[in-house]
Amino acid sequence: MVFEIPENLHTDLMPVAWMLGTWEGNGRGEYPGTEPFGYGQQAVFAHDGRAFLHYFARSWIVDEDHQKVAEGALETGFLRRGQGEEWELVLSHHSGLVEVWYGHTDGPRLELATDLVARTQTAEEVTAGKRLYGLVEGDLMYAYDKASDGHPLTSFTWGRLTRT
Repeated sequence: MVFEIPENLHTDLMPVAWMLGTWEGNGRGEYPGTEPFGYGQQAVFAHDGRAFLHYFARSWIVDEDHQKVAEGALETGFLRRGQGEEWELVLSHHSGLVEVWYGHTDGPRLELATDLVARTQTAEEVTAGKRLYGLVEGDLMYAYDKASDGHPLTSFTWGRLTRT
């Protein structure tokens, strides 16, 4: 599939234009105190001509045959240029977390780390996170590390998504 940069894409977003589109695929997850699991995911990076990308992702737990067995996480947010070469991401999760992330691009690679994690009284206590997105052989690869439940920053989920 050939990807073309939209004509009305804001110039600030050119370094992350490779993220645009709807992506689907599968991933794996594990964390101390949690059984390893597989999941399916859909992630959408959209724009409306202004200087930000709107991000929305949903996931579902799958069995070993990649058949859906339960709903998973939902998150949405906005990615925009920060100061200088920095990027800002504001995320909100269905589980009651809100996060502010900062990071940098290096070609078709975006690496982010949390600056702030806020939560509702009923949400999991997440204290830090790190995300890595990259375009590899035309697919969106990603990894998410988190610190929660008294554990230091630890690998949590990773996957590979194909542009649909």
